[in-house]
Amino acid sequence: TMGNWLVNHWFSAAVLAAWLGINIFLFTYYFLFFDRDERYFYTRAILGSALAWARASAKCLNFNSMLILLPICRNLLSFLRGTCSCCRRTLRKQLDHNLTFHKLVAYTLALLTAVHTIAHLFNLERYNHSQQATDGSLPAVLSKMHLQGSNKWLNPIHSNQTTVEYVAFTTIPGLTGVIITLALILMVTSSTEFIRRNYFEVFWYTHHLFLIYFAGLLIHGIAGLVRGQTEESIEEVHPHRCAHYLTHKDEDCSHNCCKDPEFGSIPAESWKWVLAPLLLYTFERILRVWRAWQKVVVTKVVMHPARVLELQMQKKGFRMEVGQYIFINCPAISLLEWHPFTLTSAPEEDFFSIHIRAAGDWTELLIDTFQQQKTEMPRIEVDGPFGTASEDVFQYEVAMLVGAGIGVTPFASILKSIWYKFQQADQTLKTKKIYFYWLCRDTGAFAWFNDLLASLEQKMAESGKADFLTYRLFLTGWDTSIANNVALHFDTATDTVTGLRHKTIFGRPMWNSEFAVVAAAHPRSVVGVFLCGPAALAKSLQKSCHQHSSLDPRKVQFYFNKENF
Repeated sequence: TMGNWLVNHWFSAAVLAAWLGINIFLFTYYFLFFDRDERYFYTRAILGSALAWARASAKCLNFNSMLILLPICRNLLSFLRGTCSCCRRTLRKQLDHNLTFHKLVAYTLALLTAVHTIAHLFNLERYNHSQQATDGSLPAVLSKMHLQGSNKWLNPIHSNQTTVEYVAFTTIPGLTGVIITLALILMVTSSTEFIRRNYFEVFWYTHHLFLIYFAGLLIHGIAGLVRGQTEESIEEVHPHRCAHYLTHKDEDCSHNCCKDPEFGSIPAESWKWVLAPLLLYTFERILRVWRAWQKVVVTKVVMHPARVLELQMQKKGFRMEVGQYIFINCPAISLLEWHPFTLTSAPEEDFFSIHIRAAGDWTELLIDTFQQQKTEMPRIEVDGPFGTASEDVFQYEVAMLVGAGIGVTPFASILKSIWYKFQQADQTLKTKKIYFYWLCRDTGAFAWFNDLLASLEQKMAESGKADFLTYRLFLTGWDTSIANNVALHFDTATDTVTGLRHKTIFGRPMWNSEFAVVAAAHPRSVVGVFLCGPAALAKSLQKSCHQHSSLDPRKVQFYFNKENF
């Protein structure tokens, strides 16, 4: 299984190893630099090793702040996916780990922020203690040097009445540091799975605190409070030779006398790290705004059972692939909120459509708005389409499609597209067999999808390709009346729940046996496993992919793909 994992994820592992390696290198290099470099000999005399902890974590913070925006540049990812469409599927598939990487970098930023903040609290305490010391020690002497001239100071605290809290809220590094940390805490805590699923608005608005985070980061180091000895001063009065004279000034000094050292600030450099990604992200947002302004015509509105709204739309120049998704905004509800929805139409159709299930305040309001409008349709803005894993379905000769609940939407697009390809007798269709699994909690949710499956079933039978599509519907929640009805009509040709020829199965799928059947039927095929559903199901499918892939690369291999928004 480890071998299979490496085959499937070698590129992810390489990216992860490179990212981790660069972080470790930056931290170690700059920790040793600030812990040993002679320019910071006097700074270390006051601060000790906390200086190295603060500076090394700052470098890693800059590096990760540079990376955090890249995985969410959706247009960049779509462009990369398009340009490497001829690449190996394993390489292209790694682009779907963009949000996982984004989260990993975010948690790393939170950890590094904690290290950086704690180190600077120690630094402030030591600066303060040295300023108040009167024992003639080196830290005490260095802290009084501001009295001898503007360029001489090393300790930024020049008063005996200063507190750590005062510095934290009145200096640029202190205040921006507090603001950055608060913004980061709010962004991380509001992006948990629970809040994203149930209170998307909270997640959406707090995540825009990234603007404050980056603004704070750019000016955080501008005051240059942490200083070191200047190059000229080092050459003239080297600390190893002259540090002794600072604490023993009263000794006779007619010759060989050292002048006082001079200090300079460490220049602010966060902007060098984050400028390019910020410009790239700005371009990304401008592109999104431009696309949102283009007119969208809602051509048809269908209200399906179980409060599922279908919107069919047209937009000039809109071109899609199967399984892609769009972001939609309804200004009548909220000017700023954009929500992702998978396209349920096929590229062959002259419109694009989405199915929206009532799942939160925004979707409830949208469904109500469309139900109440009798004459004029509410205005809809569309951004996209963006590519995800399902685009690759036709790259595999055998595909296993797994949809949970409304997660069936990308597969509606795929199945429709296959239907059109059959109608047009498309010779380029590489896919030879599709296994489709839909897990649903209630019967109402099946309704809008039945027509598509029924027409597809008929089409396949007519063209002598009845075996091309094997689908299995799993009802994971049911009551006694449904069970009794099923028992009563057990011998009928069509299913009592869906009216389809394939019977609905009650309960959850046994994935091991499902994979074993596919592996036995296709001993030498590469099988693409596609999921649009919850993380727990993803883990289960991923495990099955590893277990049932052969160690021999010429035999059956299962490749796992998951939708990510």
